[in-house]
Parts: sequence; C-alpha cells; structure tokens
Amino acid sequence: MLKVVSFKICPFVQRVTALLEVKDVPYEVAYIDLGNKPRWFLDISPTGQVPVLITEGGTALFESDAIAEYLDEAYPRLRDVPAEERAHERAWSYQAAKHYLVQCSAMRSKDAETLHERSAKLAKAFARAEAQLGKGPFFHGDELGNVDVAWLPLLHRADLVRRHAGYDFLREFPKTRAWQKALVASGLAERSVADDFTEKFGAFYLSSETHLGRLGL
Repeated sequence: MLKVVSFKICPFVQRVTALLEVKDVPYEVAYIDLGNKPRWFLDISPTGQVPVLITEGGTALFESDAIAEYLDEAYPRLRDVPAEERAHERAWSYQAAKHYLVQCSAMRSKDAETLHERSAKLAKAFARAEAQLGKGPFFHGDELGNVDVAWLPLLHRADLVRRHAGYDFLREFPKTRAWQKALVASGLAERSVADDFTEKFGAFYLSSETHLGRLGL
C-alpha cells in the first residue's frame, strides 16, 4: 500500500491525499512533527519537506508536483485527454501550488495592513482562475479533474477562514466562489485531511496571534 508522510495542515500534502481519494487508491498516512523531524524521514526526504510518497515498490518520491504526475501516470487518469490538454491541466495546477505558501503567509498576518498586502498577491491567482472558469461546477465543467484537486487546498482554506473569521479571500470572484462551493460540497476536502485538521488549522492560523484570529473573536 502507498504511504504518505504528512504534516497535518500542509496544503501540499492535501493535494496528494485528495488526488488519492478521488482516484480511490488505498493509502496510509504517517504524520510527523516538522519541528522535530525523525531520522527515518530525513533519510528518505532530500529536502526535509512533506509530502513524501512511498510507493508500493518502496521508492520515496518527493515534491508534490512530481508526486501528482506520478499518480496521474501510474493510476487511471481522472480525465482521459490528449497530451496538449494534460499540459494545460498541469500548468493550471502549478498556478495553484505556487500560491500555497502565499496563502499561508497571508493567513499568518499579524495585522490588517500585512493581511491586505499579502492577500493582494493571492488575489492575482484567483483573478486568473476567475477569467478561465466556465459554467462549472468544476474547472472543466461537470468533470472533477486534476486542476480541481490542485486548487482544493487554496479554496478549502479560504472557506475555513470565511466561516471562522468572516474574511473572504474570494469576495471579488463569484465564479471562483461557486467553484469553491462545489468542491466543498463534494466532501473531498474533509476526506483528504486528518480528523482534527480544522482544530490544528485554527490553532495555527486563527488564533489570537493572527489578525484573522482576532477578527473571529
């Protein structure tokens, strides 16, 4: 069975586990503390970062983009499309992944001014998605695909922030908000994270240490 080495609130991990969930591929998860990384993890992770996917053959794969591409090649594709469209999907997936840390930084903002500045960077990504989205409910219409999975961590976290702090990263993007609603309603967000994800997420991003946390008090 595949094994995913994870940190519970890591968006890069959620992309991988969401892809495994939607492909219905069995896997197990090993959670680690990034502040106290075990020796066995450092031995298999050249970067010391999660996720790491240990294949059934025992190979440790790292970098979420590479893992996602491996899962797309090794297991049935979500959408069987020509090479050009697969490249298009990868490009839009990269657009999501490279903004995970941008969103994390915004959510950790200590004050309103910093949140505004960091959110503006994230808004550029959502604006690009808004211009690309059609009638939905998903990125490519009725079919849930790799692009939806890649954007899920961003949209899931934006939903949690809106519900718990009242701050809406998507307030200017109605199509993206509808996309978010469809993804959340699918249940994939909950299936792709730990049972205590919301608690762990809130403790780090929505505590009194952050501006978002104080908005929700």
